[in-house]
Amino acid sequence: MNAADLRSILADAEHSGAYFIDERDTGAMAETAGALDYAIVRVDLTGCDDKAGLMQRIATAGRFPEWFGGNWDALADTLRDLSWWPAPGYLFLIENAAQWRGANGGDFDTLLDILNEAAFEWARQNVAFWALLPFPGDQLTALED
Repeated sequence: MNAADLRSILADAEHSGAYFIDERDTGAMAETAGALDYAIVRVDLTGCDDKAGLMQRIATAGRFPEWFGGNWDALADTLRDLSWWPAPGYLFLIENAAQWRGANGGDFDTLLDILNEAAFEWARQNVAFWALLPFPGDQLTALED
């Protein structure tokens, strides 16, 4: 996919959501989001063991306010707000998530639901919100099942 196509895709708020991508595309996605002046949030889950660790890493990477409660409801509320970080669009890269997903399958599904709900809310305001989860290419087919 060329840079113009990628820019067109990321600029389209109607198609925002949480998506699995090939980890080899991470750099191009981040670069394109930067060119669109999007807020880029990179969450590295290497060594993350549990939901509390996930919440801390997302809060730190996303510069969440002190009032963030560190639970699913607070995450949903915070992702739908983002008033402290105004931007024409948002790109969340949830990197190195395979181990966390394997150990926290139900919570992983909840995270995807919350990310998608936030994307749909932002799309209603015509603001792109992308949550991309890079995985090795050979694992992508299994994730879609």
